[in-house]
Amino acid sequence: MVRPERTLLAAGALLATLISTPAIAAETAPETLFTDVRVYDGKGDSLSAPTSVLVRGNLVAEIGDDATAGADAAVIDGGGRTLMPGLIDAHWHTMLIRQTPEQMLFGDVGLINLLAGAEATATLMRGFTTVRDLGGPSFGLKQAIDSGVVPGPRIWPSGAIISVTSGHGDFRPLSDLPRDSSKPLSRVEELGGAMIADSPDEVRQRAREQLMLGASQIKLTAGGGVASPHSPIDVSTFTPEELGAAVEAASNWGTYVTVHAYTSAAVRRAIDAGVKVIEHGQLIDEDTAKYMAEKGIWLSAQPITHEFFGGMFPPGSDQDQKAAEVMEGTDRLYKLAKKYNLKLAFGTDVLFSEAMARQQGRMLVSLKQWFTPAEILRQATSTNAELLQLSGLRSPYKGKLGVVEEGAFADLLLVDGDPLANIDLLADAERNLLIIMKDGRIYKNTLSE
Repeated sequence: MVRPERTLLAAGALLATLISTPAIAAETAPETLFTDVRVYDGKGDSLSAPTSVLVRGNLVAEIGDDATAGADAAVIDGGGRTLMPGLIDAHWHTMLIRQTPEQMLFGDVGLINLLAGAEATATLMRGFTTVRDLGGPSFGLKQAIDSGVVPGPRIWPSGAIISVTSGHGDFRPLSDLPRDSSKPLSRVEELGGAMIADSPDEVRQRAREQLMLGASQIKLTAGGGVASPHSPIDVSTFTPEELGAAVEAASNWGTYVTVHAYTSAAVRRAIDAGVKVIEHGQLIDEDTAKYMAEKGIWLSAQPITHEFFGGMFPPGSDQDQKAAEVMEGTDRLYKLAKKYNLKLAFGTDVLFSEAMARQQGRMLVSLKQWFTPAEILRQATSTNAELLQLSGLRSPYKGKLGVVEEGAFADLLLVDGDPLANIDLLADAERNLLIIMKDGRIYKNTLSE
């Protein structure tokens, strides 16, 4: 039997796509020829000499002065500006940004989806053409974006966050305890935001359910978190056997498990169970960073600093104290990542704040405290695209992302300036991103105004 909440969720996602952003329509042409552009290819340390880039359909077809287009092609004179790959956010929550925690727990499903549809368009218009969704029921919205009903980024969905009783992601009130099989799922579980699993068999079942729904990877919370009300930050949650069950289920589907974890104990337990990606990691020690490097484990880190996350919680509250501890660890984490040359992805992990989501570009630019502009651009383009490839055959889009190469997807940004010389340009997408193209379709073009 299909649960009514699931039906409402799908209908709400479709409704959101239909009416959230009627003013934005994509420009399409059989071919688009960019002339006089300097290309940042997503991999190197410099821009190309002025050249031309031909887009045919949804792919980059030719790069070079001899690129020629048909008579019906759209021709865009770049005026010597920078053409680069669309940005990728490796830790995003498509469904959980504009709603409040209260709306998630008690609000109307239709409103939740309307908010998510509007935020998806805003994300694209900041130049983020792809996101890896790390928790939330984004499947319906993803389908609508892919079908062209609403503008939004490509989504690599995880589906529901899988947690344990009292773990990060368990938002149930204490009145719901004790839990047994005779009780219904909590509202957050019904809506597909998070699932609670307290045995290897339950973990395996919940992971398989997300894969059935279309997950490209599985997300677990292997340690405590900041925002959750019942989750001390120092705890390790899933047992090795439970983590192994998720890894087995994901591996059987040709994909992987990523885990939320801050501490060395939680990170090491996850790695030893076969987990391939660690989200956060701000509280790990040097030996654990070295262990990650030896094992080839990915670190999906976020600039969790006072600039962006300070003042989120009531002063002196338990959550405020946990946030302070994590923020203090960010500088050390990035230094360890550089020292041991970890496989490092960029993400933001914005939750329940439209205002913070607007800072997505600024959060990327803030990495200049630790990295060069070229290193920052690589993280948010080709490196993040490499991380996405871990999904294997479960990847929802089969093709090259994060690069400007012949045969790659035409997810492109025309920047008014040189971001290798001035990375701050990406902090103001409204002013400095003159063209935003995704899948060969132009969603923003201020050159034509």
